[in-house]
Formats: sequence, structure tokens, C-alpha cells
Amino acid sequence: MTGRLAGKRVAILVTDGFEQVEFTEPMDAIRAAGAEVDVIAPKAGTVQGMDHVDTADSFDVDHAAVDVAADLYDALVLPGGVVNADHLRMDGASVAFVRGFFEQHKPVSVICHGAWILTEADVLRGRRMTSYPSLRTDLRNAGAEWVDEEVVVDEGLVSSRRPDDLPAFIGKAIEEIAEGEHSGQVA
Repeated sequence: MTGRLAGKRVAILVTDGFEQVEFTEPMDAIRAAGAEVDVIAPKAGTVQGMDHVDTADSFDVDHAAVDVAADLYDALVLPGGVVNADHLRMDGASVAFVRGFFEQHKPVSVICHGAWILTEADVLRGRRMTSYPSLRTDLRNAGAEWVDEEVVVDEGLVSSRRPDDLPAFIGKAIEEIAEGEHSGQVA
């Protein structure tokens, strides 16, 4: 996969409480495929990862969400983590940042609880996706067709349920990023 994403710039949006493996594994694979990856968060500084309920590592933030826009990037990755996802969906700049990727038809990859921010961004009507099972009703209420599958790809939107799905999720995320914009990826 080396070089497959050469010249691409990918944003990963997180805040404190993200599921670390859902952040590090996609980030490492996307970088290994040749893309530049920026960590975006509601605030500058560092963000705290989690290993389920245990504190894991801290990571530097490259840019605050208020200081960037989707037009600077080719794709977006949204890791899960209950606290991460809940706090991101309450941050207006983060929600606007996410919505911008859909408005510009750019690939978005989301895993586990990360899909909560998509409900706030109002980008799920008519979309087929999966997530951690506890989000099923929220996503359906936001207009998505929810399915229980390892990975779902719908016009540039890649979604998976949990860390066990990471190999399939990462493979499809890289594939969609390499393909670029998708006309069906809309807000």
C-alpha cells in the first residue's frame, strides 16, 4: 500500500476520551500508504486516548477545529470512544468541519461511536451504514439505514462497528481515500 495515498492530506478528528486503537491503527496505515495526516480537535494542545475505560496515551493536536476547513483535506477519519463522540457532537466548530466533507463530496470513515457527530451534522438521510450497536436507534432517527456488518461503504462513507473490525475498516478507508470525491457523498 505504500504510496497509494501519496499527495493526499487526511484529517482525524478527536477529543479527549477517544478509543486509542481506533485512532492509531488507521492513522498509522494511512501514513504508511503515503498520506499526510493531521490531528484535529476542538482545542489546541493534546488529546487523551483511552483503552476502553483505562487511560492510554496522549497525542499532540495539529490544529483546532475552528482553525481548519474541509477544503484543506482530501478525507476525514472519525474514531470512536463514547466520551470522544459525545463531546465532539456538542462542539459547533467540529460539527461544521465534519459537515464540510459531505458538502464537498469527500470520503469520511467512521468507526464505533464516532458516528454520533454525523447525526449532529445532519448528513445521514438515505445513507447505509453501521456503528456500535447502541447507536442504531440514533442513526435510524437521523435517517440512516443501519445494518450490523463488519464494514459498510456507501458513496464515500465508510463505517464499522468496533475495534475488531479495524482490518476491514482500514482497507476500505484507504480504498475510498484513494478514489477521491464521490458525487453521492452529500450533506
